[in-house]
Amino acid sequence: MRWDVFTWAAVALLLFAAETMAPGAFMLWLGFAAVVVFVGTLLVPGIPLLAQVAAFIVLSFVSIQVYRKWFRSREPKSDQPALNRRAAALAGRVVPLESAIVQGRGRVQIADAYWDVSGPDLPAGVQVRVVGADGMTLRVEAAN
Repeated sequence: MRWDVFTWAAVALLLFAAETMAPGAFMLWLGFAAVVVFVGTLLVPGIPLLAQVAAFIVLSFVSIQVYRKWFRSREPKSDQPALNRRAAALAGRVVPLESAIVQGRGRVQIADAYWDVSGPDLPAGVQVRVVGADGMTLRVEAAN
């Protein structure tokens, strides 16, 4: 067996094995590109190594783009898009200020958690509406 054919078969198998260890569908598509190069080198002997590597790179890029455009766009949309983004899920809530907003910074309590807030200067106890989040800091405005 020729070394280039064996090498591409091994690369494909290693990429598929890596996909099983760290699933995410990225290595899978690189493995498919390696399989295509493996079949190409098996059927057409004498392909230069540089051409094989270039074909692998191009096929990897194309296969990942096919995945991103075709398969990822068909994934079902979540009915709760902010489920794992707790700060974003709080948008729209109206809560009292725990501590006054001074120089754009304050604090609120929502359920059993305290959140840093940013917004216009307001005294403690005023009702504020959460309008967004910057990381773990909630953006608020006075709720009228």
